[in-house]
Amino acid sequence: MLSKFFPHIKEKPLSERVKSRDAFIYLDRVMWSFGWTEPENKRWILPYKLWLAFVNIVMLILLPISISIEYLHRFKTFSAGEFLSSLEIGVNMYGSSFKSAFTLIGFKKRQEAKVLLDQLDKRCLSDKERSTVHRYVAMGNFFDILYHIFYSTFVVMNFPYFLLERRHAWRMYFPYIDSDEQFYISSIAECFLMTAAIYMDLCTDVCPLISMLMARCHINLLKQRLRNLRSKPGRTEDEYLEELTECIRDHRLLLDYVDALRPVFSGTIFVQFLLIGTVLGLSMINLMFFSTFWTGVATCLFMFDVSMETFPFCYLCNMIIDDCQEMSNCLFQSDWTSADRRYKSTLVYFLHNLQQPITLTAGGVFPISMQTNLAMVKLAFSVVTVIKQFNLAERFQ
Repeated sequence: MLSKFFPHIKEKPLSERVKSRDAFIYLDRVMWSFGWTEPENKRWILPYKLWLAFVNIVMLILLPISISIEYLHRFKTFSAGEFLSSLEIGVNMYGSSFKSAFTLIGFKKRQEAKVLLDQLDKRCLSDKERSTVHRYVAMGNFFDILYHIFYSTFVVMNFPYFLLERRHAWRMYFPYIDSDEQFYISSIAECFLMTAAIYMDLCTDVCPLISMLMARCHINLLKQRLRNLRSKPGRTEDEYLEELTECIRDHRLLLDYVDALRPVFSGTIFVQFLLIGTVLGLSMINLMFFSTFWTGVATCLFMFDVSMETFPFCYLCNMIIDDCQEMSNCLFQSDWTSADRRYKSTLVYFLHNLQQPITLTAGGVFPISMQTNLAMVKLAFSVVTVIKQFNLAERFQ
């Protein structure tokens, strides 16, 4: 059904030429709309840069400030549930601004990484290898559409309910607009800005996921090549050595690919790790003590979306660490015992490098893994425990 509207989420046949960079097709289109890429026609660079400046000043600076001003301007009109709903969105929005800035600054690094993907694609000659690339490209685009559905559902669930209740869903401050007298105008403006904000946040969350997904694609292809070393009889020792050398080049390209993306994702995930416990904690308090049925459903969706910002990426990083161990095992289990001295010495050097796992760190502090993600999430339960022990929820009701 979805493939009719989004054809790139379906695996393409081998008769069509597909590159690894095609996994970013839908993501790049959204980034282009925010001014985070470059125009194809160079004569549009100046208008595009002006659009970039306008959009990012409004979304990354003015929008978070508008929520903060609303606290100062009309704090007494907030109920406890409204305040927590607005606060959890506001905290996440400030974090999203920093994440978006890191992603925007890392544009050139991401372009360098795509060039390295093109070089890795040149090694995919067999139909089996090309089929693997096609499958992962379709998977990357599918994840992007899936995130769009998850994130958009949050807005769709919130906006109509609060509009019918004649209440503001996100409580933003607009100068020269009375939010009570001009309720529908301010509500529509809130919905438009929130939709743009979640799509910006989506770009910062999906970009690391798809990037490392394509890294895992080529890691799996390299594992298969390592298994097949010296498996074709009738070749000379020089040809076997050249085959091993090609695998070493592939591994070097993979390391360069991850190194190019490392500074981009380091800051993004670091900000998210700092926020996830606090945001989930505020959401859990709102859900347990102040939510109605409908707002509770919306809060659960928000918590799910916040969890999706780090969980899939951290899980993928764990899988890549395991894949690195499997790569060294594949090389060691290949048919190297009858090789000459040059081949064995090269293999030992390569094996040593393969045993160093490909890892990412958040801000150079936290290793990006499921263990770190779960440790940060536990902070949410600590926040709820403090609230319950001091009966703070009852005092706000």
